[in-house]
Amino acid sequence: MLWQLFKRTFMISAFTFGGGYVIVPLMKTTFVDKLEWIDEDEMLDLIALAQTAPGAIAVNASVAIGYRMAGVIGAVVTMLATALPPMVILMGMYVLYDVVKTNPVVASLLQGMQVGVCAVILDVVVDLLVGIHKQKSIVSWIVFFGALLLTMIFHVHILMVIMIMTIVGLVLAIIERKWVHKDVA
Repeated sequence: MLWQLFKRTFMISAFTFGGGYVIVPLMKTTFVDKLEWIDEDEMLDLIALAQTAPGAIAVNASVAIGYRMAGVIGAVVTMLATALPPMVILMGMYVLYDVVKTNPVVASLLQGMQVGVCAVILDVVVDLLVGIHKQKSIVSWIVFFGALLLTMIFHVHILMVIMIMTIVGLVLAIIERKWVHKDVA
């Protein structure tokens, strides 16, 4: 299991360009769709958990999956497997940076990667919205639109938005459960 976790996570990390959220659909394809080690709801929960922790989302998500699959050792294995490829690539890029920084072919490649990354991030957002819709919870939608409003209209810092929406979500969930419990009783 540990070797499989390392190998799969290493390969995902080695071929993921563009930042943290780009890794999420690749992890979903690997761990949910292909290997069926976790289901889609659990994947969404692990990603949500990874978002709340400080640090890179790619590493946090890998650690969460590794921990879920093989405990602390699994978390360490997936953390190393996620961190190694970018470290090696970045060291190589820094050595070659002065040679390629003005190369128009490299600039075109990077621009193409940026567009591709935008599409992948949009795919992640759509998947997360589908997950919210499946929950059939008004609380999730209130938190979503509240966070959107705070970030896009009022330009509140993302950490503050996360803290505010965590509290709002908790309060609304408690209220929602009391209403549901009251209706059932």
